[in-house]
Amino acid sequence: MSTVDNKLSIAALGGVNEIGKNMYVIQYGDDIVVVDCGSKFPDESLLGIDVIIPDITYLLENQDKVRALIVTHGHEDHIGGIPYVLKQMNMPIYATRLTLGLIEGKLREHRLLAEAQLNQIQSDSNIVLGAISLSFFSTNHSIPDCLGIAFHTPEGTVVHTGDFKFDLTPVNEQYPDIHKMADLGRKGVLALLSESTNAERPGFTPSERLVGEHIAEAFTKATQRIFLSTFASNVHRLQQVIDAAHQTNRKIALLGRSMVNVVSVATELGYLHMPDEMLIDPAEVNKFPPHEVAVLCTGSQGEPMAALSRLASSNHRQLEILRGDTVIIAATPIPGNERNVARIVDNLYELGARVIYGAGSVTGMHVSGHASQEELKLMLTLMKPKYFIPVHGEYRMLHQHRLLAESVGVSPNHTFIVKNGDVVDIQNQIAVQTRKIPTGITLVDGLGIGDVGNIVLRDRKVLSEDGILIIVITISRAEGKIISGPDTISRGFVYVRESEGLIEEVNRMTVAAVQKLLADNVNQWNVYKQSIKESIGKFVFTHTKRRPMILPIIIQI
Repeated sequence: MSTVDNKLSIAALGGVNEIGKNMYVIQYGDDIVVVDCGSKFPDESLLGIDVIIPDITYLLENQDKVRALIVTHGHEDHIGGIPYVLKQMNMPIYATRLTLGLIEGKLREHRLLAEAQLNQIQSDSNIVLGAISLSFFSTNHSIPDCLGIAFHTPEGTVVHTGDFKFDLTPVNEQYPDIHKMADLGRKGVLALLSESTNAERPGFTPSERLVGEHIAEAFTKATQRIFLSTFASNVHRLQQVIDAAHQTNRKIALLGRSMVNVVSVATELGYLHMPDEMLIDPAEVNKFPPHEVAVLCTGSQGEPMAALSRLASSNHRQLEILRGDTVIIAATPIPGNERNVARIVDNLYELGARVIYGAGSVTGMHVSGHASQEELKLMLTLMKPKYFIPVHGEYRMLHQHRLLAESVGVSPNHTFIVKNGDVVDIQNQIAVQTRKIPTGITLVDGLGIGDVGNIVLRDRKVLSEDGILIIVITISRAEGKIISGPDTISRGFVYVRESEGLIEEVNRMTVAAVQKLLADNVNQWNVYKQSIKESIGKFVFTHTKRRPMILPIIIQI
């Protein structure tokens, strides 16, 4: 973003027209502040990819101007990219106590903790980063210690809400600071960035406390063991499960790496309170009577390798679901995960379990952590922004949020629905969106960050769909003849023993192609490989209607 005349610029590097990998940039002159650094999981088209993070080309190009990364809260779609980004560029990180605890765990795993510059903030903190000064306000969400951010610049104040809802009876008594929000609005908000996840959902999002009442009721009614699966990061819900277990004299076991990590960090920092000797090892579960045990596990989204999925398929090495056990899925499926969750529910019923799942009035086992329409309107009314940029949502959500803003008095031509990379420039109180900065996605595969591109993914797709045909042949260049082979190996294409005629014809055509090139005194091996690929590719497609990857290996003696 240009520094001409010290204008104020706002851009998203991730988090708009998608759910996940949130990352936003606020720039005034030569000072850049980054908000959040999230990841998201790949869809089925990105074969073998572990996570997707934002493309930080712009930040790398302007590394000397980046003052800090401010993190609003500790969910993966806001902190998941931090270790991968810090490997490319180090910058000071500011976050609340629990958020920092979760970030520290990630950095320790990636061996980056020693170099990291971690700074703890809270809702009454004030930070000055060059020409931008920052203040904060408390919000509610499905994890403790969430903040909204106000960026005070010479051009005006920009507010980023973070993820929020207005829960007036929060489980942990961290109330939304409505007075501070109203005060910001009274003093004047130039631009508001507000999350849009539930912009399509009418009304208000119910309080998390309601879930606690339903969990307590289910624990009271259960006659055998209880298995409860929820998002590991939902510390409020974990506390309510612990309280229900305490009231019904049950021990708690933890299954799943993320569940163990979050409970460990949250307990250590004082966000989770568990009575002494309540926590037991999963290996000890069978030593207790069934009505004295509750198991907290990961897998509420139907992840194939998570604890709940393994339990449902009787594939867990330590525990199994028995007839009469109660299984509670205290989460709703994220769009795209419905089929996986349904399969798990089917399997649990087959095992004879009593399954409680679903949100809302059906079971009351889940409420969203995000603001519904009336709360989004309340935030807009409190802030009274001149310009509005809906963020954190797919296009339909951003569009719906724009309509909500119009309904409470935001001028229609003062709302900007941006794509990742679009820049909103504000100068002399006039906002325009006319330019872009480099953006995209960075794919993380194992230890590689951004080293898997379209060509590798295309090869993986071909291998997964039509398999591979490897043709090995040995040639004596001096004598100009084939010494051995060809040997043809098929993997994922055809079963060789049942396709001997096809393989023999492939070998015959390979010999013919090579002998012709030898007779013509062709010396470039890439010509041999290309000739084999073309002739065998056409033949195989004609006879099988498949296009396997053809890999000729020519050994020269």
